[in-house]
Amino acid sequence: MTENRKAQRRRVLKAGTISINRAAGIDCTVRNFSDAGACLDVASPFGIPDDFELVIGEDHSEHPCHVIWRSDKRIGVAFR
Repeated sequence: MTENRKAQRRRVLKAGTISINRAAGIDCTVRNFSDAGACLDVASPFGIPDDFELVIGEDHSEHPCHVIWRSDKRIGVAFR
């Protein structure tokens, strides 16, 4: 299998929020993370736009994201 990631990701387990237009928030769990992107667990990927802000409260960090792939309960994002 070919690895297409730009940076190696490290496993994490952190609570996050998918912020849409700074108004709506969808809870998620950050499963792995790198400087280039992340994998997020979500209840459902439906209704999540292709571009959003990932907020990780524990780190007090915000990351503008673009969705690269979606599955039943996970999405992979690249940081813009």
